[in-house]
Amino acid sequence: MTYKLAHGTVAERSRKVIHVVRVLDEILVALEIEEIADKMRDLMLSRYGEQFAEVVIVQGSTKENLQLFGASDAVSRVRTALFNAAVSWSPITLD
Repeated sequence: MTYKLAHGTVAERSRKVIHVVRVLDEILVALEIEEIADKMRDLMLSRYGEQFAEVVIVQGSTKENLQLFGASDAVSRVRTALFNAAVSWSPITLD
């Protein structure tokens, strides 16, 4: 199934970023979330050669109901960036 997705990045350290994928207009189950994360990692590997891309999945429509999925340190950095409005979103399609 195709989902409406947006992509952004958060700087982790020099030359390393966390890829943030936001799910728009839907609430997904854990299996679907992991599938999107895997597709994003595959895309980063094929496009940029990034072997171990850090991916965080975000779903929810307001600050009160946002859910973030990924490694705990990456989720913490992304949460901080989101609440400081430091993430620019662009549409992305994962096939």
